[in-house]
Amino acid sequence: MAQQKIENPEELLHYQIRSALTMEQHSLEALEELELAARDSKIKKLFSHHSDETREQIANLEKVFTLLEYEQTTAPSPATTGIKTQAAALLDKADSKLHNQIAVMSALGNEHFEISAYTGLVLLSESLKVADVAKLLQDNLDQEQHTSEELLSTLKELTQ
Repeated sequence: MAQQKIENPEELLHYQIRSALTMEQHSLEALEELELAARDSKIKKLFSHHSDETREQIANLEKVFTLLEYEQTTAPSPATTGIKTQAAALLDKADSKLHNQIAVMSALGNEHFEISAYTGLVLLSESLKVADVAKLLQDNLDQEQHTSEELLSTLKELTQ
């Protein structure tokens, strides 16, 4: 079956919301794996907290589907698939004393992708005049930016 062509901003928003749901599902899976790989209790706690936030972000996306009257389905998120695969490969190759750094670096890469995705979604939803949707997406973006700052601070501590 051929993929449907995206022809207008509304279809783009629909597709990107579906992709964001996949992105967050991948993130949740990866966070659980990274939490297991991390050796430091502070890092494990950071991943556990972000897993809780990710569940909130998924709930926000589910609200977006409802507000826009979209069927709740997913679309591919190849970037997050790649980030998750790369993290697993690095963890398999690396000495366990490097697992904290690898876990935090991998999570930081994922956060940066999520920040980019939500930035685009917020701007697109604002341009389509769906303020209630933009607010939910902005809430997710704010959490992603905060988590990115926490991860960066943690990585700086680990590398000094």
